[in-house]
Amino acid sequence: MRQPFFLLFFSALAIATTGVCRSFAESPQGVDMPQRGICAHRGASNTHPENTLAAFREAIRLGAQMIEFDVALTKDGQLVLLHDPTLDRTTDGSGPVGDFTLAELKKLDAGSWKSAEFAGERIPTLDEALKIMPENIWLNVHLKGNAELAEKTTRRIIAHERQHQALLACNKKAAQAARQVDEEILICNMERQGNNLQYVDETIAMGAGFIQLLRGKTVSPDHTQKLTMHHVRINYCCVNDAEVVQQLFESGVQFPLVDELAAMLKVADEVGIPRLKPVYRTKSK
Repeated sequence: MRQPFFLLFFSALAIATTGVCRSFAESPQGVDMPQRGICAHRGASNTHPENTLAAFREAIRLGAQMIEFDVALTKDGQLVLLHDPTLDRTTDGSGPVGDFTLAELKKLDAGSWKSAEFAGERIPTLDEALKIMPENIWLNVHLKGNAELAEKTTRRIIAHERQHQALLACNKKAAQAARQVDEEILICNMERQGNNLQYVDETIAMGAGFIQLLRGKTVSPDHTQKLTMHHVRINYCCVNDAEVVQQLFESGVQFPLVDELAAMLKVADEVGIPRLKPVYRTKSK
């Protein structure tokens, strides 16, 4: 009887070299990292205001294995978490985020648009977000900009000693700028995103540690197997259908990005993926 692809996929991974297996499971610091799981898109964004500390804390509480968030530059060159180029949708402010200083942005309400219970929730800085994160959760850091943003974000990741878990989701130009700061920084290729062999091959060629597949309800097992054999972990954006999430796991996708976090974590439960038990660093760090 023919085995399902996902069993063959992980059997092949298990018999790979010890170094390859460790690259998927452990950081150089010895922190066990999830091999598969659910990525909370902008935190627990269906129930909490996206890209806020409240959304991140809820994602951690539910046991998400990865959290995705967006980083942008303020007028005074500070790093804040916001998806849109403007403030209008997710705050009580209006206009481009780059037209405001950090002090001005900190006066805005970033929670009431979602629900009255989140009134007073603020736009977080990257530093504030990194400080609350467990050591053993993947941090999918989507850069909403190019060189300057990439360089500054990389420096803050280093300052917080998060290189083992933080991946910069960005285009080629931003990746090159980040690698000028730290040539070992983890990159998730988002240059010309797609769900095809060309995108797979370009990601392997640039030496990225992650890829973010985009579009389509299926992923070719040939593509995921090729990526895995080249030590590239596989994200997929975005899905909130339980059946599709299960199919993605079976095809070799490791981290689907979802908004319906609680429901999609149940799919991961059903295929035997343990929820994250957060591990925090000691206060001395």
